[in-house]
Amino acid sequence: MPFADVVTIAAIALGWALLVGGAGLLALWLLRRRSLMLQLCIVILAVVLSFAAGVLAVAEAMYISPHDLLVVVVVTAISAVVAVAVAVLLAARLVRDARSLQRLTHSIGEGELLEDTGALPVNTEFARVAAELVSTSERLAAAREEVQLLDRSRRELIAWISHDLRSPLAGLRAMTEALDDGLAEDPARFHRQMRRQVDHMSDLVDNLFEVSKISSGTLTLRLEPMSLHDLVSDAVAELAPVARAKEVALVELTSPDHTVVGDARELARVMTNLLANAIEHTPAGGTIRIRTSREDDAMVLSVQDTGSGIAHENLTSVFEPGWRGTDARTPGTSVHGTSGAGLGLAIARGIVEAHNGVISAHNADGGSRFDIRLPVGA
Repeated sequence: MPFADVVTIAAIALGWALLVGGAGLLALWLLRRRSLMLQLCIVILAVVLSFAAGVLAVAEAMYISPHDLLVVVVVTAISAVVAVAVAVLLAARLVRDARSLQRLTHSIGEGELLEDTGALPVNTEFARVAAELVSTSERLAAAREEVQLLDRSRRELIAWISHDLRSPLAGLRAMTEALDDGLAEDPARFHRQMRRQVDHMSDLVDNLFEVSKISSGTLTLRLEPMSLHDLVSDAVAELAPVARAKEVALVELTSPDHTVVGDARELARVMTNLLANAIEHTPAGGTIRIRTSREDDAMVLSVQDTGSGIAHENLTSVFEPGWRGTDARTPGTSVHGTSGAGLGLAIARGIVEAHNGVISAHNADGGSRFDIRLPVGA
């Protein structure tokens, strides 16, 4: 075939393709805000018609016989119709998958948990997106549940703290009015009671401040090598008078060789909270054992009492702020050094976790045991 004929054929085909393609682009721009299905149909028609128009234009320009031209027209028309039908079916499935993604996205926006994966799109890329949406829905549901639990815990804590503050404040007000009116027969005793109430509220405020630092991530640790033996001894010496008053025996089972790297002040607070909690829940004649040991690359500090133990379902709840194991909210009965507001164990968990450690509660030998695992090189 002469080169001039090839150029002519190419020019005719290119001209018709550009003409039909330009018309398709114009239609897409005019209908840019319409449905995806309509836009896909325009693209399909533009592709098929540009091909058909080029073929027919070249066939007509070649001056072939009317019979041969009719054959080309019929074959091109049938091929175009079939191509359009197949392409429209594929486009419909694509649109269906896109709508499935839209429904999944809407469900996530409504806060629904996506569990039915049988309606996921068939298209591989869309199926991957849909699977990721389902996974995202599960993570969001878990996050919403956690936020709801935290919000409920916060509301309960505020209510309980308000109750715990109201009682000592009411007592202080009554004793102050009695002193002002000269109705107090023993002013010194009133002053001692007022001092105890003030100490109780100070402990409560200190614990709230500690919980706030832990929750906000602003707790600053001064890490240094320290002895668990000294930590236990200091806490036992501080709370020994309280234990004697309750007729509770404190038994130390520690070793001077057991050391960790940690903040002595914060870990002392943990030890005091655990020991005070044990004294508070151990009946007269009971025993509290404080033990240290080494397990693999961790030091374990255990506080075990002979109290009534903890209900199995509450073994993890005991570390939640405000938990006391009972609905009775009677302030003023806590061991010295704690607020009695159910914050001690929550503070202990926050401090231990800040040391990359783990604290857990267990029932053992008729009582309860709290274990603290701290890495040797924390």
